[in-house]
Amino acid sequence: KKFSPLVVSRARTLIVGQSSYVHILFAPLYSMGLFHATKKRMAVSWGVTLGVAAIVAGVKRLPYPWRNIVDAGVVVGLTWGTVSILWNFVKAMTTGKSPSDPALPEKK
Repeated sequence: KKFSPLVVSRARTLIVGQSSYVHILFAPLYSMGLFHATKKRMAVSWGVTLGVAAIVAGVKRLPYPWRNIVDAGVVVGLTWGTVSILWNFVKAMTTGKSPSDPALPEKK
């Protein structure tokens, strides 16, 4: 509900020639809100990223068939997430509006 619109909204803020080269070089991390975001957004994004890494480490230790069952669930989840991001992207391109607040830090 929140992640896919966030990724699309933040990706739409990247403009070659205007955006920082660091933001463009690390666009996937930027779009996920891992840097140059509000403190809350960065805390949530890093928390989810580290949580997923911990779950991956645990799942690697599961025996057959449980690991395969989890892997199948991951495939379904990643497919659903990809479709959601594409849907939000198409919607943003056709309406000209970002699907959510990009959670950028306040300008000083």
